[in-house]
Amino acid sequence: MSEHHKAAETPGGAPRHSDVSFEERDIKVGSIYWYLIALGLATVIALIICVFILRFTSNLAASSDIAPPPAREAMGKDYPPEPRLQGVPGHVNDPQKDLREKLKADIDANEKLQWVDRNAGIAQIPIEDAMKIIAEKGLPGASAPPAEKKK
Repeated sequence: MSEHHKAAETPGGAPRHSDVSFEERDIKVGSIYWYLIALGLATVIALIICVFILRFTSNLAASSDIAPPPAREAMGKDYPPEPRLQGVPGHVNDPQKDLREKLKADIDANEKLQWVDRNAGIAQIPIEDAMKIIAEKGLPGASAPPAEKKK
């Protein structure tokens, strides 16, 4: 072996190399351990504080709750009344099916041809027919728009 790679013994028995050195003042393991202990204690203290805050707010919320009025209990299990949110447990209809049925009912209602008040001469007609009549004659009570002048 060359002199360059030769390790020497120190008085404490630890090997020392001539090219590699370790300075004990660079890293103090004790300070790292103290930091980790302080971090762990801070985490535990924060957890304990959070538990006390949770208990305090839960007790505060429970103490400020008021019981529902007796009239609500008399309403039974069907409270709140319909319409309720769709898709929740206990609601039998499918929201998409309900929407399709509602749209069909609206379209059917708008396409009816029937008397509303026969004596007054008021009838319900399909929307398409009503739009054609309004486009031709205009609204009653409103004057017809003036004709455009051609130049």
